[in-house]
Amino acid sequence: MSTEVTVHVNRGSSDSLEPSVDSVETRGSFDLRLESHGAPAHVHCRLDGGLERIAALETPNYYVEGDGETVVPVRVSAEAIDEPIDGALEVLTGYGAESVVVPVTVGPVPDGVDVDESFAEPRRPDSGPSPTGLDRLLSSNGLDPGTLAIAVLGLVMAAIGTLTAASIGGPVATAAAVVVVAGVVAVLLLLVW
Repeated sequence: MSTEVTVHVNRGSSDSLEPSVDSVETRGSFDLRLESHGAPAHVHCRLDGGLERIAALETPNYYVEGDGETVVPVRVSAEAIDEPIDGALEVLTGYGAESVVVPVTVGPVPDGVDVDESFAEPRRPDSGPSPTGLDRLLSSNGLDPGTLAIAVLGLVMAAIGTLTAASIGGPVATAAAVVVVAGVVAVLLLLVW
């Protein structure tokens, strides 16, 4: 769950700051969104109290375009936290003339996920239709239906080639039938191995 804090810059008057929340409670990193309402501004951010020990900013100084926004990531190392840590996020503008402080509490990350006991029971297989004789034959020989279909098609091609060669006769037709049968046998051997 991502937490975000918005601070409005120059909303009411020049160099004014207005946070959108009174305080923040989080279990990890969060973003500070600086929204400008008018003139551009230079904003300084800093972390105080316990937050200073467990969190970091990329840089303390930010420039917010006029009527623009800047997102400041606050990276929290919450893995080593055993109990809540209190601190503050301070935002300043106007060379320190205006500032706001947002109290921040970082709680420990939960150790694990609660899992229902029913997940520990093994799944029972669905009682679907019983396998047919063909399914048992295919599974015992390691053949899938696609391989069987190609084998049947190859045998049909070999039979057609042999019958055609027998009806035409001659050495060329016989050689063609031998090539077709040899090709089908080769394909069948490749499918089985």
